[in-house]
Amino acid sequence: MATLNTPTSLSDAAKKLGVLDMPELDYTPELAREMEPAYKRISSVVPPIEWPAFAPYVKAINKLKKERNAVILAHNYMTPEIFHCIADVVGDSLQLAKEASESDAEVIVQCGVHFMAETSKLLNPEKTVLIPDLKAGCSLSDSITGADVRALKESYPGVPVVTYVNTSAEVKAETDICCTSSNAVQVVESLGVPRVLFLPDEYLAKYVATQTDVEIIAWKGHCIVHERFTPEELRQMRENEPGIKIIAHPECPPAVLAEADFTGSTSGMINWVKTNRPKKALMVTECSMSDNVAVETPGVEFIRPCNLCPYMKKITLPRILDSLVYMQHEVVIDPKIADRARAAVERMVNLKT
Repeated sequence: MATLNTPTSLSDAAKKLGVLDMPELDYTPELAREMEPAYKRISSVVPPIEWPAFAPYVKAINKLKKERNAVILAHNYMTPEIFHCIADVVGDSLQLAKEASESDAEVIVQCGVHFMAETSKLLNPEKTVLIPDLKAGCSLSDSITGADVRALKESYPGVPVVTYVNTSAEVKAETDICCTSSNAVQVVESLGVPRVLFLPDEYLAKYVATQTDVEIIAWKGHCIVHERFTPEELRQMRENEPGIKIIAHPECPPAVLAEADFTGSTSGMINWVKTNRPKKALMVTECSMSDNVAVETPGVEFIRPCNLCPYMKKITLPRILDSLVYMQHEVVIDPKIADRARAAVERMVNLKT
């Protein structure tokens, strides 16, 4: 029997907080049999040696979220044991934003980065929104501040501001409308203006500019995952793996997108693979998404390399369980900022498709 190195006080703390019958985090033969169906779902991407460390947490989290009346939202970049075994809603940032506004749960646990948790809170001000690790940030979100946006608006008076959802609530509050990579072109064109300020991802802005006649004024923010890919490594991959299909996220540099067979948002990339079923595929994005799609597309061989997001990887099963047990860490937004930021997000969510 394998026992996880978990504080022995966890069950006692849970009981004090009103969580009944908190299971011990031991991997017993009985638990192995009970959790076998869950493991089968991810067995193609999670080695058997890792499952004993995951299974007790999967069971405990699924039990506790019901007692807390909580819903778990998981971004496509979450690891498979989170994405496929405990999540109630999965998808890209737009899908999660919409689902967050439609959930009847009292508690939302955001398995993603901080700006996603803020977005869920904006759309659900009366609900408790938790993020398992406060250090789960985002290089794009960190690249721009509310003061930066105010300065830009002074430099470009009257030009509407379109802000990528990968930003803080403070930045969204200075924005006319938000967007995601999946609806960026639609949002830009919905404004009916000749030019817009598009913040903060420079590479997404350049991609949008190739898809519309609207003039795009960009900010120089970058994603630390996507900016590290190079066209040289993709050309080398084609040489090493004949017939491979390369699917890239528009946060990548333009020279990388030029080497891709398809460019799209995370949901667009997933749908392309599911529809086209290539024999070999390289997803030019965060590593875990390939694992999650591989579970759902048997027969497609996913070729690496890929890049890991250090912020997304701060969200783990133990931290999710702690978040539910101790109701930590709650996302709180200044009401003065929240009202204005919420308006920008709601304009995006309510945009007719």
